[in-house]
Amino acid sequence: MNMATATETATATATATGIQPDGKDTSYNNGNGVTSRVSVSGGEASSSVSPRKDAHTNGSAETTEHQLRKTFRSKYRHIAAVHSESQPSCLSHDATEAPSFLGFRNLMVIVLVVGNLRLVIENIQKYGVLICVGCHDFRKSDLQLGLLLYFLIPCHLIIAYAIELVAAQQARNSRAQSKRRGGTSSPTEDERQKFLATWKMVWVAHAVNVTFALAFNSYMVYYHIHHPLIGTLTEVHAIIVWLKTASYAFTNRDLRHAYLHPVKGELDALPAIYKQCPYPRNITIGNLVYFWWAPTLVYQPVYPRTDKIRWIFVVKRLGEVLCLSVFIWFVSAQYAAPVLMNSLDKIVSLDYASIVERLLKLSTISLVVWLAGFFALFQSFLNALAEITKFADRSFYEPWWNSESLGMYWRTWNKPVYQYFKRHVYSPMRSRGWSHRIASLAVFTVSAVLHELLVGVPTHNLIGVAFLGMFLQLPLIQMTAPLEKMRSAHGKLLGNITFWVSFTILGQPFAALMYFYAWQAKYGSVSKSMAGPDTCPAAVSLATS
Repeated sequence: MNMATATETATATATATGIQPDGKDTSYNNGNGVTSRVSVSGGEASSSVSPRKDAHTNGSAETTEHQLRKTFRSKYRHIAAVHSESQPSCLSHDATEAPSFLGFRNLMVIVLVVGNLRLVIENIQKYGVLICVGCHDFRKSDLQLGLLLYFLIPCHLIIAYAIELVAAQQARNSRAQSKRRGGTSSPTEDERQKFLATWKMVWVAHAVNVTFALAFNSYMVYYHIHHPLIGTLTEVHAIIVWLKTASYAFTNRDLRHAYLHPVKGELDALPAIYKQCPYPRNITIGNLVYFWWAPTLVYQPVYPRTDKIRWIFVVKRLGEVLCLSVFIWFVSAQYAAPVLMNSLDKIVSLDYASIVERLLKLSTISLVVWLAGFFALFQSFLNALAEITKFADRSFYEPWWNSESLGMYWRTWNKPVYQYFKRHVYSPMRSRGWSHRIASLAVFTVSAVLHELLVGVPTHNLIGVAFLGMFLQLPLIQMTAPLEKMRSAHGKLLGNITFWVSFTILGQPFAALMYFYAWQAKYGSVSKSMAGPDTCPAAVSLATS
């Protein structure tokens, strides 16, 4: 490189950086009252900072150095250290903080809306509008019998009240005799045997009452109520009253035992909230009626209560129930019915590939219906009922959608049922020395029987699918339990995926398909619209598609 070229390069560089080639200095004002001065002398650049005469400076060397760095940084844009430290990719396992997936959630919602909108258009183009209010076979006899049973079912709670009223009176007499003896009020051996004998009689009376209640209503629904919707509502009511009556009997049994053993400190071991209405003052018809309407299956003499009823809140929740019920009916009639009907010939011919395809298609519809039903029941209806009854504890569910195992799901999605079985089945068995597995087996066995009654009786087909669906939860819970206990995110992710796959694909769609097939095999149709083209205009397009 010759001297002329070197001179030109130095001049260009100095000009670009604001340094004059003749060795003169160049000043820059940073806008904060401080002027940075850069000078070149003998081929070396020096800098200094001089304050304005009318500005106040702090004389800090750190401030001066910071201003100099800022000045040079604004000039030398191409030398910034972009890679100054080691950093992992945000989606890698080495990341210190988990990234937010809010954008992916929004994308998922958009994809679901667009995908289902396409299915809506395709469904209407293929089948037409299948919604037909007059096509459903709501028989007059079904409605009349359903209403009659609705008012008869709570009578078994009144019978339970009468049984407990007699037991409470006998407990008062026994307590009075113990006090008249003077000295200790602990029961003698004879009195203890008398209590056990009384409890056996009370237990038998309650058992006959609740068993007859459930058996009679199940018989009437199975043989005399044709429409599955009316039958399901009636059977649900009967099972709820059966569970509440059993809870009423078990709870008052323990309260009566503590009432007759005051010296041993058993009264002090009772929950503090029970002191507001101690036994036997809780044995009143008003107390029982409140329990009947309270959104819980577990009986307590006293519940936490709110001060007032927010009627606007009630109207909003009931509006949600109405809208979601209409939505469920629309989705079931317009989308689920064609899928189920088109599956019948595949089941008859045992076309397994087509059956799997039908299950996958039905899984989306059943999941939407189930989620809407969950929100309508646990969020809207139970909150509205709790508001009307001033029931303050409204923890009806927990974030079950984040379940890391099947066991966590069953503990969080339906807390009223979970609390019931834990209190009246699992905990008593554990306290009597039974193992965790045996107690869990008892819980899921009873639950499986109730699920079969709930599904099989209204559809007039006790085929055992609902029973097996619940009973087989035990091995799935055992399989996913280690995933819940793992500390790494991989185990929890795998557990959550296992829960969703087993629930949305292998569970509900299969059960719905089997019971629908059993119904069709027995009756040929669930409504006039599915009976034939001559019955309902909407069936013409369905039958010919």
